[in-house]
Order: sequence, then C-alpha cells, then structure tokens
Amino acid sequence: MKKSAVYGITTLAIVSLLTGCGSTKLKNGEKLVAKVDGYKVTADDLYKSMVKKYGVETLINNIDHELLDTTYKTDDAEKEAIDKQINQIKETYGSDDTIFLSVIKQLYNVESEDELREIISLDYKRDLAIKDYVAKDVVTDEEVKDYYENKVIGDVKASHILIKPDTSDDDSEEVKEQKEEEALKEAQSIIKKLDDGEDFSKLAKKYSDDKATASKGGDLGYFNNDDNLDEDFVTAAAGLKKGKYTTEPVKTKYGYEIILKVNEKDKPSQEDKEDEIRTTLAEEKISSDSSTSAYYKRLRDFRESKGLKFSDSSIKKLYEKYMDSLINEDSENE
Repeated sequence: MKKSAVYGITTLAIVSLLTGCGSTKLKNGEKLVAKVDGYKVTADDLYKSMVKKYGVETLINNIDHELLDTTYKTDDAEKEAIDKQINQIKETYGSDDTIFLSVIKQLYNVESEDELREIISLDYKRDLAIKDYVAKDVVTDEEVKDYYENKVIGDVKASHILIKPDTSDDDSEEVKEQKEEEALKEAQSIIKKLDDGEDFSKLAKKYSDDKATASKGGDLGYFNNDDNLDEDFVTAAAGLKKGKYTTEPVKTKYGYEIILKVNEKDKPSQEDKEDEIRTTLAEEKISSDSSTSAYYKRLRDFRESKGLKFSDSSIKKLYEKYMDSLINEDSENE
C-alpha cells in the first residue's frame, strides 16, 4: 500500500488561520503569531516547528491536494474504487466496527472511515496524475509515431471460422496435444475447401465452433485492436487484403481461426489518435515498472513538472530527504 498520512488539521491550514487578516508584522517583515513575556512566535517559527513535528508528509499531502483536487474532481469511478478498497479491508479483517477501526488505525494511522476515504481519494488522484504526466512528459513523439505506424488500424470487418480443440482439464498432456493436432488438421482441411472455391459463409455455418456467429456465416462485424479481441486474431485480420482469407490457421486463445477480411475503413490520422496513443503507452510504461520506487519517482517528477519550488531551504531539504528515503527504501526492498 502506498504511504499516506492523515489529512486533517494540517500544517498549512493552521498557519494560514493564524497568519491571516489582522496579523501583525515585525520590523523584519515577518508575521507575528503570538507573544508572551517578551517572547515572540513568528509564522516562520511556527511553520518550521510544525513541519518538523508532524512530518513533511503532511505538507506533501497539502501540496498534492492543491495540485489535484481541482483537476481531478471526484466522480463515480473514484467512489467505486474507494468503496472497493474499503470492502477488501473489511472482507480481509472483518466488518466489525471495532476491528475495522483498529485495523485502519494500524495500517493507515487514521481514526475513522471518513479519514481513510480521504487518503484513498488522494492516492487515486495521484495515480491519475502520474498517468497523465507520463503520457505528456515521458512518452516521446517517436514512440507515438512508431505506435501509430505499427499498431493503429482502420476498423476491420471480418468473418471467421473457429475450430476449438475438444480438450478438458482432465486430459493428460499427451491427449491435449493430440486433440490440438486434430483441431489444426480440421482447420487446414477447411482452408483447402476454400482454396477449392467453396463458400466461406456456408463453411462457417457448418463447421465453426463459435455458435454466436456461425449462424451468420461467421460475420463479426467491424472491430479494432482496442475492442478486447485476441491480439493475434486482430493482427492477422488487419494484415489481410480485402476479400482474402488466411491461408494458414491462426492460433488464438480460443483455438484455430480461419479469417476472411470483408472490408476495412480508412485509418484515422495520427493527430486524432494522439491522446489515446499517449495514454496507452503511459499505461504500458507504468505497468512494466509498477514498483513503489518508480511510483515515488514519478510523483516527485510530476510535482516538479507543475513548478514545485520551496522558498525555505530547510523545508526543501526535508522534502528531498523524505522522497529519497521512500525511493531508496523501496528500491532496496524490491
């Protein structure tokens, strides 16, 4: 779980309240918060002491809230993600209120479910921000161009004949291999029938194991490579010329496919697909390195991309030391 601290009465909020309208300025320009028996407490003194006492993490949470809450409004997807995580905790440890509160106190250092929801909400928005940052600032123009040229296709209309190996979990490996070979040979024999001039639609109705499309002559309608179809299937279909079928069976997770390309629409422009490509590549990069150290590095870089600067050198050092500790600690543990 990503590290978080309670977002309640925070350092910045307290300092803001105490140094707002009506505060007195000293000769050196500092704002006076309080004085007693000749002892003066300035906003600067208060700020530094509170950050040191309560931890720089509270300050970071404030910064991230300022950066994220306006850009990423809480929506149904976020609420669903929060509910899911809370339900997982209750399913794991029990839904009894006393036990639940004890668990979240230990895991998150919070006193209530509402405080926990604040933490999960902030982490959810951080994930969104990281993905947008990687898409915009990490994914390169060359990567976008390469993806467009090699992965983006126009909508393809195709028909297919699926031959499934008649295997079961109880089959031995030897039996499974034998049934795979039988399915392959059947698919090859159907291609031979196509070569001899037989009608694809009629063959699909007679032989296809995809009963949902067999009655329609194997018609799949239009699809693209973002429609959760088997990647090998889409690649093979896109590579065909209009009106042509695969001359060898295509092995997919469903079995052996014979594919007929019926039509293909024009490929969209790179400009139209730019944002979608960047998001896809960002998700791939994040998925390929989902370590917590990579997470903290991206979060640090995201803040810097938004112009984060510290006017107080001591607070800056605390922040840098804290982030380095998160990155290095998790690097060592992975």
